[in-house]
Amino acid sequence: MTDLPLLLTIAATFFVAGTVKGVTGMGLPVVAMGVLGALLSPLAAASLLIAPSFVTNVWQLVSGPDFSGLLRRLWPMMLAIVAGAALGSSVLAGGSTVLSTAALGATLVVYAAYTLLARQLRVPARLEPTLSPAIGFATGLVTGSTGVFVIPAVPYLQALGLEKEDLVQALGLSFTVSTIALTSALALRGALVVDNLALSVLAVVPALAGMAAGQFVRRKVSPQTFRRWFLVCLLLLGAEMFSRPLL
Repeated sequence: MTDLPLLLTIAATFFVAGTVKGVTGMGLPVVAMGVLGALLSPLAAASLLIAPSFVTNVWQLVSGPDFSGLLRRLWPMMLAIVAGAALGSSVLAGGSTVLSTAALGATLVVYAAYTLLARQLRVPARLEPTLSPAIGFATGLVTGSTGVFVIPAVPYLQALGLEKEDLVQALGLSFTVSTIALTSALALRGALVVDNLALSVLAVVPALAGMAAGQFVRRKVSPQTFRRWFLVCLLLLGAEMFSRPLL
């Protein structure tokens, strides 16, 4: 792939990823890693994700109603994400494309299948002090191994019974911490490429344009229908990536 097709592919991917986030409120890292991870190494894809993910998730975080309250409640989970990402990043940084691609594919399948099929869970308040660090550490491991931030953080945060705006802000907090933790872990392992970081900064523009387009689309189509077909496509993509080493 020459430079120009690669740049166009990256721009188109982040525009689509931003559109999905604009419609559904999440999904930018999942789409970006799913598409770019099928074309590049997962490490290269994760490096490209850093700036668009950070900018869009900080935007989501600061626009919520109660940052300080959520941070007091969720800080054990956030701290555990950092620890898990530090450990899990050895997979991405290790250079085993087969292993990291299969892990990324499996994560996409689990996330899509769970979101499509599972019933909404509820976490009792008495279990939250124990579950939050465990869920955070598991999320960090998956983040460090695959570059995807959603498993198991998203189902867990949805199960806490937060109000809609608080949930959106909590997701922004989790994704922002995951982005910072992944970037720091890869940098400490010497796995970040300067050229990829420069492209990552440029990718912020199509990602934000996609978010604006997604907010427009959300007013025209059913978010539930859009989300269902997005998850079906994600499931198929993840299955192909997971099975690739077996073919």
